[in-house]
Amino acid sequence: MLDAGLLIIRLVIGLALMAHGAQKLFGWFGGYGLKGTGQWMESLGLKPGYGMALLAGLGEFGGGFLFASGIFTWAGSILIIATMLVAIIKVHAANGFWVTQNGYEFNLILIALVLGIALTGPGAYTLL
Repeated sequence: MLDAGLLIIRLVIGLALMAHGAQKLFGWFGGYGLKGTGQWMESLGLKPGYGMALLAGLGEFGGGFLFASGIFTWAGSILIIATMLVAIIKVHAANGFWVTQNGYEFNLILIALVLGIALTGPGAYTLL
């Protein structure tokens, strides 16, 4: 049952992050694509915005894929954690903890969850 539980966690979190990355990279699922996301990132002081959008999109999409698939789970976790840390520092920290005020609560939960899986291991059900 433990392996099934780890698989469920990896799939839900990894696929959700892949979707967020696809919003940034491709404009899918109501996202703004690299150009629109890059403009927003420039407004936050992250320059060049297009490059930062590309890095964030790849961190979420690539990290989410590695995490969901169980392939190099530790590497996917590092990509996800780095992306979430930047989001906390540049967007959410100034708003406090609670997500209802656009705070860092959810990002911190993702970091804890991903780090926990990275330290525990992906379980038996992986693509490798």
